[in-house]
Amino acid sequence: MGIQESAPLDVERVREDFPILEREFDSNQLVYLDNAATTQTPNQVIDAIGDYYRETNANVHRGIHHLSQEASIAYEEAHDTLANFVGASGGREEMVFTKNTTEAENLVAYAWGLNELGEGDEVVLTEMEHHASLVTWQQIAKRTGATVRYIGITEEGELDMDHARDLIGPDTRMVSVVHVSNALGTINPVEELADLAHEQDALIFVDGAQAVPNRPVDVEAIDADFYAFSGHKMAGPTGIGCLYGKKAILEEMEPFLYGGDMIKKVTFEGAKWNDLPWKYEAGTPLIAQGIALERAVEYLEGIGMERVQAHEEWVTEYALERLTEFDDIEIYGPQKAENRGGLVGFNLNGVHAHDLASIMNDHAVAIRAGDHCTQPLHDVLGTAASARASFYIYNTREEIDRLVEAVDDARQLFA
Repeated sequence: MGIQESAPLDVERVREDFPILEREFDSNQLVYLDNAATTQTPNQVIDAIGDYYRETNANVHRGIHHLSQEASIAYEEAHDTLANFVGASGGREEMVFTKNTTEAENLVAYAWGLNELGEGDEVVLTEMEHHASLVTWQQIAKRTGATVRYIGITEEGELDMDHARDLIGPDTRMVSVVHVSNALGTINPVEELADLAHEQDALIFVDGAQAVPNRPVDVEAIDADFYAFSGHKMAGPTGIGCLYGKKAILEEMEPFLYGGDMIKKVTFEGAKWNDLPWKYEAGTPLIAQGIALERAVEYLEGIGMERVQAHEEWVTEYALERLTEFDDIEIYGPQKAENRGGLVGFNLNGVHAHDLASIMNDHAVAIRAGDHCTQPLHDVLGTAASARASFYIYNTREEIDRLVEAVDDARQLFA
């Protein structure tokens, strides 16, 4: 494969911003390879949370006093920053803050799906969808009488685009697809899928939870109608996610949650909804989290998303090279780093993924094991669970060597 010798960025400098990486367990320094679940948080983001509560803590859009005004401005500007980060030219009006990608999926499914879907309509997903998409659209289909259909995958773990072209047809109303698979690492051709959806006057929702943290994303170039992602997978805090939506569609949709701040006028007879995006942010919003997520974006932009992507590919390429040295390891998904995100799903023959993760933990190597909220996909793969090592800006080739050493230890224990 030919491994690039030097890292695309100064990893040691980056690691200085993440104090948790200095932790040790039984004299072994932590190797954190569970980034597809949650990335670690740099000091700059941690400081942003503390600064908010020390200096600006107040509710937004509800006060004339200085603190409320400062908090409101910071919170609103965070929407603009996140919109700009993913190429949404409409700014804050097209960027709704949610708790996470899952809530963003549910927002669209309930606010759009319940009102727009009916008997004979179809929602097209893929076999590699996260449960956040799969279960949500299944439940909406049950309530509306719509049908859910699934685009299959090839033996290489890539989307079967011939099947996609056959499946997306005149009855399709929504195509909901993952941009980068959290189990296979597969990078899906979302631009082409958007074209297929729009040719049938259908909408497309893209789950970008595993894409936005690791590569440049332009929602307008994709022509996504909706695009969602989570802060805690991109060096931000937990409890904050983002939903991009085209302004015209968000204006037409009904709200998902009702209450304070999402209204402009209320009478005993009814209510008039607030302007975008506040129409979809009922109650006291995620103020500290939103401001801290803006700081995370500034941190990533300081590195450069092209360099972030290059580093992900650099580490992933080395992981694939090392793991394929052994004929008793099965790797799922594309075999080339440039065709996948920064993760590798695999199994060691004769060792359950949970046992493998436990042995890894003995070496202070943190990976994920299980079905990764993709049970139907694992049924297709013919396995109940898989191990997953996932990488971020602070991971090194030496940490991949630690991973391989731990795998070899498991091999010896179960020989």
